[in-house]
Amino acid sequence: MRKIIGGVFQSLDGVMQAPGRPEEDRAGGFDLGGWTGAFTDETTRAAVVGLLLGAPYDLLLGRKTYEIFAAYWPYAPEGNPIAARFNAAAKYVLTHGAGAFDWHNSHRLPGIAAVKELKTTAGPDLLIQGSTTLYPQLLGAGLIDELLIQTFPIVLGRGKRLFGASTPLLGMRLVRSVVSTTGVVIATYAPADQLPTFAPEPPNPSDLELKRRARVQREG
Repeated sequence: MRKIIGGVFQSLDGVMQAPGRPEEDRAGGFDLGGWTGAFTDETTRAAVVGLLLGAPYDLLLGRKTYEIFAAYWPYAPEGNPIAARFNAAAKYVLTHGAGAFDWHNSHRLPGIAAVKELKTTAGPDLLIQGSTTLYPQLLGAGLIDELLIQTFPIVLGRGKRLFGASTPLLGMRLVRSVVSTTGVVIATYAPADQLPTFAPEPPNPSDLELKRRARVQREG
């Protein structure tokens, strides 16, 4: 059984959009691309090397991230180790759309059922890069085995986020963590066996509290 591992670069407010380059993804008028570069140190480099140049993997991507990668990595300078790994890996693209998938060793997955089937096949683990739209679907289906999240000390205020409104309720457990010299928190999470216990309702709410709740219900 293959694992599905999400490799995430996010801001403090959960934005994932265009971490590497200004022109990487300007969808929605996003003009803050390239926000990770100022925080690079040996710890963040080691995390990227371990994730992208460590164990073998295939890529699991959304259609937009696939298009960004397909227009960049095959044309990266010769000798780039990440380009060599990405170009050689199988690329599985979760999309309802058709169209060409011309990047070497690319394959279309029409839906979540196809991802489930792929997980059961022999082969390396599946690494997600970018692809914010995949996370709510995959988390909801219980298909993600691990999230390696690098959280950068910057608040962007807008952009595509890791956990959007359609993300399901779930519990996670911390597997390991380290903090870089530049304040990047690098943490690995795995799904927890159960949700944490929610706080019980306090007994005997005051009349003022009951009025407050009624007002909130009216105002939506």
